[in-house]
Amino acid sequence: MVAKMTTLNVRRTNTILYCRRWRETVRFYRETLGLSISHATDWLVEFKLTDKEHISLADETRATIPSVRGAGITLSWQVDDVEAMHRHVVTMGIVPGPMHERWGAKAFFFCDPEGHRIEIWSPSS
Repeated sequence: MVAKMTTLNVRRTNTILYCRRWRETVRFYRETLGLSISHATDWLVEFKLTDKEHISLADETRATIPSVRGAGITLSWQVDDVEAMHRHVVTMGIVPGPMHERWGAKAFFFCDPEGHRIEIWSPSS
């Protein structure tokens, strides 16, 4: 008899990034990117991206999982107007990479203080 597969019904996501430069990285997401905090402790801060999507920053010195210093991680966030966001990122003091177009999207990248790569993109018109 073959068991029936149960569909994974994800109701909420939270990506947790473990950070060596925790305080600086929390400041970057809160003050530079302007994300709102949905939960905070003395070693973990959760930011709200959407109603069902969150990102948390955990202090590596207080966690059981070490930081990967941003290696192999890209946070990919779709926005309505990538060109306007590129201009806005520059006004926030971030030096983004150049705008490029591929795979049917316009995108650019920058890194947080921990080295996590953040991709901002919109579908090409």
